Amino acid sequence: MTERTRPEDVADLPEVVTRYLRAHAAKDVATAAATFAPEATVTDDGRTYRGTAAIRRWLEQTGVQYTYTAMLVGAERGGPGRYTAVQHLEGDFPGEQVDLRYRFVLDGQRRIRQLVIAP
Repeated sequence: MTERTRPEDVADLPEVVTRYLRAHAAKDVATAAATFAPEATVTDDGRTYRGTAAIRRWLEQTGVQYTYTAMLVGAERGGPGRYTAVQHLEGDFPGEQVDLRYRFVLDGQRRIRQLVIAP
């Protein structure tokens, strides 16, 4: 956590964030994709995906190589429309477990405008 963020109860995350996280964990591509604004970007594993078509393709490909479980373990608020969700993943990927930070920026319609995923 930095000086510009503050702890957030995971129950207080915006509905669009929790809907995305649930849909992504369930591999529900349609529901997860619907949480993004048309001009949204996702950065994951050093690659950036721009627009809903690219994000949909990314969603279809994520999680197919490994089997894992994800548990929401923390949250932070970084200012208006900025939230970070911390998920603990365990599975058959190298290292077998990792905590990932999902940094969300929401637009005025409460859709995801930007998502950056990093350890």
